[in-house]
Amino acid sequence: MSYQTNEIFIMEHSEILAETSVSITNLKKDPVKAVHSGGGLPVVVLNHNKPAFYCLLPEAYEIILDKLDDLELAKIIGERLDGDMIKVDVNEL
Repeated sequence: MSYQTNEIFIMEHSEILAETSVSITNLKKDPVKAVHSGGGLPVVVLNHNKPAFYCLLPEAYEIILDKLDDLELAKIIGERLDGDMIKVDVNEL
């Protein structure tokens, strides 16, 4: 089953995509410690031994957003490179 939220697709699966995991119980006890346990990398929070969600530090989230922005810009550049070229003389501008 998948859900769509603001153009982001969330797939339900049980593959763990982080090296560090914490139980939801341990997350509730000390959320900051749980997130920092990943040493700056994402931490998967398990509920009944299945991934419930991932936690990451603000710096890591910012890096991800920057990379996504770069990918979008690269896509736009690629689309424009495929278009018609117009020769321009800088001296005529």
